[in-house]
Amino acid sequence: MKLIYEGPVDGPLFIFAHGAGAGADSTFMVNIAQGLALRGIRVARFNFPYMQQLIDSGKRRPPERAPKLIAQFATLIADIDKPIVIGGKSMGGRIATLLAAQLSSENKGEAIKGVACLGFPFHPVGKTDKLRTEHFPLIKQDLLIVQGERDTMGNKQEVEHYGLPDTIDWLWLEDGDHDLKPRVKSGFTQQSHLQRTMDKLAAYIKNAVTKG
Repeated sequence: MKLIYEGPVDGPLFIFAHGAGAGADSTFMVNIAQGLALRGIRVARFNFPYMQQLIDSGKRRPPERAPKLIAQFATLIADIDKPIVIGGKSMGGRIATLLAAQLSSENKGEAIKGVACLGFPFHPVGKTDKLRTEHFPLIKQDLLIVQGERDTMGNKQEVEHYGLPDTIDWLWLEDGDHDLKPRVKSGFTQQSHLQRTMDKLAAYIKNAVTKG
């Protein structure tokens, strides 16, 4: 897996994983990475192997199962010898939390100082009973979740009843969907939501790395 770097070489490092259906070069991923770079963050994007195969062959295929993705993410960061924050968009954020939980349970992962998720997929669309939250109490690192209030994989009304750790740092975006995009009638814009996201995320990464 190849890391795609942006931002100052001496900036706090954020390893940024993509979602299930769009790779590291998607508009969302690029916009966030460039915005963070302008805010002094060193961002490293990458494609999971299944996504790289899709890009190379043009043949769409589903993501590999979580254990494989976790192992691939772990291999990616194994040789990084500086404090980092890991995270991602949707599936990428989920895999980052699962990796952090796994390493914490093994008393490993000292380099990981925080985990940041943009649009966390708390459950599959339409399957609100299939929650993906059982590992959250195992995560020892600081955790930031940026979520649209009407995300179909976990809206604000649903998530508030999950009993998640009260140590999670939240940014709820008004009327935002899974891509943090609000409806026109809401009076908000995706651009303003992304700016707030990047401001919050950059500050969180700097604090996590410094505090760690």
